[in-house]
Amino acid sequence: MGKKLVGRMEEWFRQSGAEYSYMATEQDNEASVRLFTGRCGYSKFRTPSVLVHPVFGHALQPSRNAAIRKLEPREAELLYRWHFAAVEFFPADIDAVLSKELSLGTFLAVPAGTRWESVEAFMDAPPASWAVMSVWNCMDAFRLEVRGAPRLMRAAAVATRLVDRAAPWLKIPSIPNLFAPFGLYFLYGVGGAGPASPRLVRALCRHAHNMARKGGCGVVATEVSACEPVRAGVPHWARLGAEDLWCIKRLADGYNHGPLGDWTKAPPGRSIFVAPREF
Repeated sequence: MGKKLVGRMEEWFRQSGAEYSYMATEQDNEASVRLFTGRCGYSKFRTPSVLVHPVFGHALQPSRNAAIRKLEPREAELLYRWHFAAVEFFPADIDAVLSKELSLGTFLAVPAGTRWESVEAFMDAPPASWAVMSVWNCMDAFRLEVRGAPRLMRAAAVATRLVDRAAPWLKIPSIPNLFAPFGLYFLYGVGGAGPASPRLVRALCRHAHNMARKGGCGVVATEVSACEPVRAGVPHWARLGAEDLWCIKRLADGYNHGPLGDWTKAPPGRSIFVAPREF
């Protein structure tokens, strides 16, 4: 049944002009991997990581070493096309993604004290280190729920929330109620440059955490390449995340990606652009 579903989808892909088909699953989903790589002609392609961080009951203190500025959609589009244009899976319609109601904004972080007048001036002479990130409101599209957790784990999670609520100055890493439907904010377009970029990404993640707290979310999540240089700056709880496996298949005889060439034979790049619709 699974093979028939894949075949019908690929048929529709070809009719729609798609040159490639790709799928995403967890690396330990053996049945899915066998179906696609063993029976449907897909090749293992990339191994990005889903990084998830709970939203605490207390707000996180902003970084004193970073200045964060919210970009207008046009500014964000210019910056993303400048930095990510040649990155795998970068959407040609990034302007449409950024203008959606669910996109809550794009934020640029630079070292404290750095000044720049416009995005154009920033791109002409970027600082030694910088980082960028956009926030997508998945909460208004779907909810998640963790089921089957032991009572002891549920009780421990409740205890952390009670302590955090009673003494927020202690900064207890409280566990939100993930055992009832909860929402999340997805962080996309995560990138940057320079030696301090992981630290600046961490500052952006703290900012997104506080946005999610005000929005009533349970977690914030992102998906990044295994080779992503700023990955070290993304705070996350390993138990909440997952290691993904992306497999790809070439459907067309020709391809139009110019310097990217045949994706099925391309070695992993440093970065990958995971748009909200991919997540």
